[in-house]
Amino acid sequence: MRLIVNGNAYEVAVSGHESLLGVLRGRLALTGTKLVCGRGECGACTVLLDGKPAYACLTLAAACEGVAITTIEGMGTPDQLHALQDAFVAHDALQCGFCTPGQIMAAAALLERNPRPTEDDVRRGMSGNLCRCGAYPKIVRAVLDAAQRLETARGA
Repeated sequence: MRLIVNGNAYEVAVSGHESLLGVLRGRLALTGTKLVCGRGECGACTVLLDGKPAYACLTLAAACEGVAITTIEGMGTPDQLHALQDAFVAHDALQCGFCTPGQIMAAAALLERNPRPTEDDVRRGMSGNLCRCGAYPKIVRAVLDAAQRLETARGA
C-alpha cells in the first residue's frame, strides 16, 4: 500500500493488524511518535490524519491509504521550528519531553479548528493528552502563545 507521510510517499506492505504507530516507527524510522500506553489513553502517539488528531497506536495502518499523515517530523525543521515547537521551548512546556510530540500534534489540530482559543478551549482541546510530569500550565501558555504567533504570521 501507499502511505503519504509528511508529504512523502512510501510503498509499504502491511498486514491487516499492524498499527500506524508500528509502521511509522518500525518501517519508516519516524520515531518522534511515541508508544506509551498502546491503548489510546495517553495521547503520546497523536498524529494528524487529514488534519484531524488520531492515536496512531489504535489506528490500523491499512486504513490510512490515501490519507495525509502528519507526524511531529513534518511540523518544522531544526533550523525553522513550527510556531508550536518554538512556543513549547520558549515556555519550557516540557520536562521529560516524552509526551511533547503528541501534545504538539494535538495542539496543531486544535489551532486548525480554533485559531483563537481561550485558556478553557486549550484545556478541553488538549484533554486527551497526558503529561506525567505535570507541565499542563506551561503547555496551555505555549499553545496560547503559538496561536498568537500564527495569527500574526497570517496577518503579515
